[in-house]
Amino acid sequence: MPAVRAKSLALTDLFIELVEQRCSRHPLTLATPRDHAARGSHVSFLYPDGYAVMQALIARGVIGDYREPGLMRFGMAPLYLGFADVWDAVETLRDILDSRGWDRPEFRRGGAVT
Repeated sequence: MPAVRAKSLALTDLFIELVEQRCSRHPLTLATPRDHAARGSHVSFLYPDGYAVMQALIARGVIGDYREPGLMRFGMAPLYLGFADVWDAVETLRDILDSRGWDRPEFRRGGAVT
């Protein structure tokens, strides 16, 4: 279990670092504690159009969930996700934000579940 927890922390640390580096032009705000003792295996970022962004991510195979107001949550399952998966997810997020790929009617329609 200590190795699983260590990988979980490494994945979440990497995700935070890459989002802050690769997506710095966008108004993303980290909502998850940086402190390892206060953080689980997920990372949350606030974004003004978080619902639409999450729907665009899901459409491209990056599965997360959304919570009001504007909170995008990303789970890092250390038993089956690797560091390349984190890189790919952040690159997909960056592309969606840079291209405004989230700004489409089908991603703005609210559903019962995200």
